[in-house]
Amino acid sequence: MIQEQALSLLKSGKNIFLTGSAGTGKTYVLNQYIAYLKERKVPVAVTASTGIAATHINGMTIHSWAGIGIKDSISQAQLRTLKTKKYLEKKLEKVEVLIIDEISMLHQRQLTLVDQVLKYFKMNQLPFGGIQVIFCGDFFQLPPVGGNQESSKEKFCFMAPVWVNAEPTICYLTKQYRQTNDELNSILNEIRSGKISEMRFQQLKNVIGQSIKSKIKPTKLFTHNYDVDKINEAELKKIKKKSRFFTASTKGNEKLLEGLKKSVLAMESMELKVGAKVMFVRNIPEKGVVNGSLGEVVDFDDEEEKHPLVRLIDERLVIASPEDWKIQDETGKVLAEFKQVPLRLAWAITIHKSQGMTLDAAEIDLSNTFEKGQGYVALSRLKKLENLKLLGLNEMALQVDGLAFKADRRFQELSNLAEQNNNTSTVEDAAKKFIKKCGGTTDEKEILKQKGKIKTKTKKESTYDQTLSLIKLGRNLAEISEERGMVEGTIASHIIKLKKDFPKVNFSQYKPKTSLMNKVDIAYKSLPKNEPISTKTIFEKLEGQVTYIDIKLALAFII
Repeated sequence: MIQEQALSLLKSGKNIFLTGSAGTGKTYVLNQYIAYLKERKVPVAVTASTGIAATHINGMTIHSWAGIGIKDSISQAQLRTLKTKKYLEKKLEKVEVLIIDEISMLHQRQLTLVDQVLKYFKMNQLPFGGIQVIFCGDFFQLPPVGGNQESSKEKFCFMAPVWVNAEPTICYLTKQYRQTNDELNSILNEIRSGKISEMRFQQLKNVIGQSIKSKIKPTKLFTHNYDVDKINEAELKKIKKKSRFFTASTKGNEKLLEGLKKSVLAMESMELKVGAKVMFVRNIPEKGVVNGSLGEVVDFDDEEEKHPLVRLIDERLVIASPEDWKIQDETGKVLAEFKQVPLRLAWAITIHKSQGMTLDAAEIDLSNTFEKGQGYVALSRLKKLENLKLLGLNEMALQVDGLAFKADRRFQELSNLAEQNNNTSTVEDAAKKFIKKCGGTTDEKEILKQKGKIKTKTKKESTYDQTLSLIKLGRNLAEISEERGMVEGTIASHIIKLKKDFPKVNFSQYKPKTSLMNKVDIAYKSLPKNEPISTKTIFEKLEGQVTYIDIKLALAFII
């Protein structure tokens, strides 16, 4: 099924299980549907099974949203207690659509609790209190955490009576957007099929120890936290340069904040140095980076703000200014907020934390794989086999859960049936009826008005775009600095990036004098070719005769 067909079925108001292999755009479809509902004023709850997954869709954990915490069961007395909590009562009674992302990692006991809570708050004995539920995920990925003796049948959500009673329509996405139709995609498909051929196995063995043609060292993925922490700490210590420390600012509900801190991939307290291998842990479209973009800290943009300047694999320079992670209710009210530079050390990360990321290049150690699905999750983070170096491989790494395999075959069959029965006119009619049932609006003028409000709230002009606009108006450095409320050093860093990205724009007024340009050029050319550009090193080579700002402006015309 393609994304457009899945989206039309979501709009029909049916309960849905949105699935497909890694890289088919499940999160994209979810975000399209969320925007559609908000434009029509339909209360939607955006949740996920884990905190990490929740940050990918700007939502909260299903455990927190439903008030179930880590409970395995809930009594009538506990339900009555939950009802006394006004913030829970308001959102649970109002909600019309519930989205649960990364459903593979939610234990069926927790899904049963969500069903019980919604029935109680909605005073409706239909599945999940009669609201639309959207399950999203891939059961070939990491499974729920359960007891040592628990079987897959006892853990997976699709085996729960509440799942069966909800009768979700299956939307199995098939078009691949992450991997092209190449060797890696074929390997992943064979892993999903439950049997990998000798040819594909040999292709994987061939990349054990292979060198990756990349200017930046690839991220190393390990199964255990111990290996990750050990490597990152050791690599940072090797860099004999000044440390910069970044501490997150936080506000909001303490319990929600505690959960947010654990789930956000950015660290609460972080040490960085020029030369540190880092990874962006946030999608920032206006800067052209995604959750998983790799780079290296090459400078800190000025003496006051000290934001890291990161050179990405494609040579672009990006300032990693602080980003907000938020937990919001269905009205958009912020309940908890975590603000930090969106980076983490990335010589190594765990496979668990990599789920949901797209990596440019990786070294993966699958020699200690202890859970089915870990190997598939790790390998599916990449786009091409040539960007993979395997450090080891054990037998479990290429295995998938037997029950997940059988269920996946059935999901594909049911998705094909749903696709065949997807009558466009019938679905469009059902969509309008569903919006009205939810108390939303179908008035086109009101929808356009609401759409404008949502864009105003969520789509802000990037800091580079704002600087570029002033450059096009002919403002000098001091004027831009004053209008932007930033120091001139930051604006000079912007000009380095903007001149490269917009070669047709006239930047000539910012070019230093020829004599100064020559000095910086000589110092720049004397730098070791394999090392990142350091304005501090150039400053020292010029014995302080040229300011940091002039060095940056000169570099904009040199590099």
